Amino acid sequence: MQLYTLASGSSGNSTLCIQGNTCLLVDAGISCRKITTRLAQIGRSPEKLNGILVTHTHSDHISGLNVLLKNRPVPVYATRAAGQELLRRIPSLPPERLYILEPGEEITLGELTVRPFATPHDSPGSVGYRLSGGGRRAAVVTDLGWLAPEVLEALDGVNLALVEANHDVEWLRSGPYPPALQARILGDHGHLSNEMGGALAVRLARSGAGTLILGHLSKENNTPEKARSVVSAMLERAGCTHTRLYVAPRDELAGPFEA
Repeated sequence: MQLYTLASGSSGNSTLCIQGNTCLLVDAGISCRKITTRLAQIGRSPEKLNGILVTHTHSDHISGLNVLLKNRPVPVYATRAAGQELLRRIPSLPPERLYILEPGEEITLGELTVRPFATPHDSPGSVGYRLSGGGRRAAVVTDLGWLAPEVLEALDGVNLALVEANHDVEWLRSGPYPPALQARILGDHGHLSNEMGGALAVRLARSGAGTLILGHLSKENNTPEKARSVVSAMLERAGCTHTRLYVAPRDELAGPFEA
């Protein structure tokens, strides 16, 4: 199994999971042009996607979806609450191409088994995804306010994961964001700090994850170097030296990351 990040950050997110001949796109939060160009870099095209999995309906996860779906009969998968919002906001998505998933419900799409799990974020029906195929397991999970038990249970035993390391707490508190936005990000339905992302990384490494990718970094309140430094130090202190650690770039293709 392979993961590619097409973009990962507070301004746009999109991830591709490949198992054999099956290709699933997780979110489409960058322009259709960028998605198409980055898929072409690895010999893929939007027409060949087996489906698009939507984590939630904030614009940095769906902004390219309307154009991407025009004249392309790609099925879209989302929770009921997120799906209702998609039907309101995405004119090119007909109801018959929207498939409703519920957290904990597994479905098989080609050579991949997909299991959504609820995530604590301020968007109705927000989920992460666990993907299994070929005896390997991967997960895409960002936009977390805290490490909820259902999230940890869903991630147990994955080989590869894209996880959130959104911000440095002190940088956020001393930066230009207004108090209300700071409170939102730091709240239980906001985003994980580098330290919380590191705690999740340690948990996953101890349960067998060999590859971890840090994603959804804030442009204003974090840097790749800062996130990597904090999380790698936590992994080292925990004795998890076997785990490979990467930082997903904000606005370019990266991968493949192997499960």
